[in-house]
Amino acid sequence: MKKAFGIDVGGTGIKGAIVDVEHGELLTERRKFLTPKPATPDAVIKEAKNLLKSFDWKKGVVGIGFPAVVINGICKSAVNIDKKWINFPVKEAFEQACGNPVSVINDADAAGIAEMKFGAGMGVKGSVLMLTLGTGIGSSLFIDGKLIPNIEFGQLVYKKSVAEHYGSNKHREQLKLSWKDWGASLNGVIKYYEKVCHPELIILGGGVSKKFDSFSAFLKLDAPVIPAKLLNGAGTIGAAYFAVAKSKK
Repeated sequence: MKKAFGIDVGGTGIKGAIVDVEHGELLTERRKFLTPKPATPDAVIKEAKNLLKSFDWKKGVVGIGFPAVVINGICKSAVNIDKKWINFPVKEAFEQACGNPVSVINDADAAGIAEMKFGAGMGVKGSVLMLTLGTGIGSSLFIDGKLIPNIEFGQLVYKKSVAEHYGSNKHREQLKLSWKDWGASLNGVIKYYEKVCHPELIILGGGVSKKFDSFSAFLKLDAPVIPAKLLNGAGTIGAAYFAVAKSKK
């Protein structure tokens, strides 16, 4: 059995677990540490290090799903985290702090990789759009199973702001929207995405995917829409899987 540690850094929580990367399964319960406010590099790295210590994970590979565009180990954006992350060497900093081999990938890309390898997108050909609905909207796009990295559909200009301000779970919670009203708002956002990339399948993830049956009736889209099979654990599993795959290259 091949194991790795997966960390999913989000706007509200930093979650982690030991993962069986051959079968895409969590070998432990995920633990969650609150994302610091402000979510500066020093503060977030400290919490990630504490998370690893809580599992006594010392020498193994670590994969981190991070809420930003990540190119060659450098953070290139910061929407739901502190702006100090922009152009920050995120991979190098985590490796130095934790003492482990670390790979860092966009958090939605990590979730998408897990769903395509082990979950709802397994074996699906054509174009697949994965959306993670949480503090914002994360997105990952696959063509015949191959990832197009760092697709930030949540930041597309939409109405008077950006798309994630109308379709995220945070938007639903802040405005105390009914499932019907939020579903209608989310439907408008995804219709916009359909005009941009015309996916053949849409997978919805994030914590709210557990409530898919509460809002699915209000989604009227061209492509079929299904919930993530791995639910909110997809990011942790995908980050670990990605790290092991990178370590082999």
